Amino acid sequence: MNRSARRRLTAAVLTVVTVTAGATACSSGSGDTSTKAADGGTYTIWDPYPQFNKGSAWAKLLDDCGTKAGVKIKRTAFDTSDLTNKALLAAQQDNSADVLIVDNPVVSTLAEAGVLTTTDDNKIDTSAVDANLLGAGQSGGKTYGTPVGANTLALYYNKEVLKDARVDIESVKDWDSLTAALAQVEKAGKKGITFSAIGTEEGSFQFLPWFWGSGAQLADIGSAESVSALSLWKNWLDKGYAPNSVINNTQTTSWQEFTSGDYAFAENGTWQLANAEKAGFDYGVIPVPGADGGNAAAPTGGEFVTVPIQGETGRYATSQKLVTCLTSTDNLLATDTTLSYVAPTTEVQDKQVAANAELKPWVDAVKAAKGRTSDDLGTKYPKISEQLWKAVQSALSGSASPKDALGSAQSAVK
Repeated sequence: MNRSARRRLTAAVLTVVTVTAGATACSSGSGDTSTKAADGGTYTIWDPYPQFNKGSAWAKLLDDCGTKAGVKIKRTAFDTSDLTNKALLAAQQDNSADVLIVDNPVVSTLAEAGVLTTTDDNKIDTSAVDANLLGAGQSGGKTYGTPVGANTLALYYNKEVLKDARVDIESVKDWDSLTAALAQVEKAGKKGITFSAIGTEEGSFQFLPWFWGSGAQLADIGSAESVSALSLWKNWLDKGYAPNSVINNTQTTSWQEFTSGDYAFAENGTWQLANAEKAGFDYGVIPVPGADGGNAAAPTGGEFVTVPIQGETGRYATSQKLVTCLTSTDNLLATDTTLSYVAPTTEVQDKQVAANAELKPWVDAVKAAKGRTSDDLGTKYPKISEQLWKAVQSALSGSASPKDALGSAQSAVK
């Protein structure tokens, strides 16, 4: 590793990005944390899935892919944020894993720190991957991995609440019609919509569909379009269509409000599908609408499979075989079903919908989705996100108007 790359890596270790999707629920890290074995027939894989033990289908898939590649697999599972730190430190010590599976916003951090090879270097084929999902793993015009799957946000709705309020879900096409539906629900004595606007990455994550749905861009969070999105949320609170609790809501507490049965809508993600089946009422799902119609881009959660830089470049050929196996059409279907993810390719998405028609709105939402670090934002995103959630908090609490809050946020970013 040359001196300039080592400097970038040291800086990244000191200022590691801890952006979390808020989109996957992983337990605390556990697993074998020993260093890479000297045996050339053993390849290390690090992943953020400590919830899957040695006997799980995921662990067996890793072993099967190793067998097909003619090597043994040494797998270590970490908590998502801990994995980022471990990957940076391992690279600094020239002891990186052979295959590294990381949360998609982290890819640009590791790439800019000089930790990852590009797909041109490692010969990983990404031609079948949806371009909007692949964008989360791109920086400086180069691609640094391939997604294992994606989750995103959409609107769950309570069919009974809407029926009692005489709201036809087919009428909800844009912001005006959604707001009109919330007004009808409130008039019928029920509650409108709940979401998470907490002052963390979760709050930004939940605001982004409305932000992007207005036509705003993260490079200019003080724009008129951005103000219109925040004004929409503020208007809902002022009229009682959304509760004041959203200011402190996580995505989990927001979901708990929805499962009370009193709310018409809740913004939440694919990871709540199993809980939705247990809610005790009939529900449906629609993509978040754009301001003037169509599906708004929602942020993607999910992980990328990447190949870190190795001192022994001869290892890349086997690492490529492992990544190709893990992200093959047959294996993606099983893996994404286990993870409650939408697959990153149209072929597998079609198979998912054929097996479960209820996934159709989620596939539509993922096809309209966007990576938070897309548009070549890379490591600029965390600073932008922090100012965005601060602006949301300021406006919803009434301490500043949406325009003033976002204007201050844009100045802080610059």
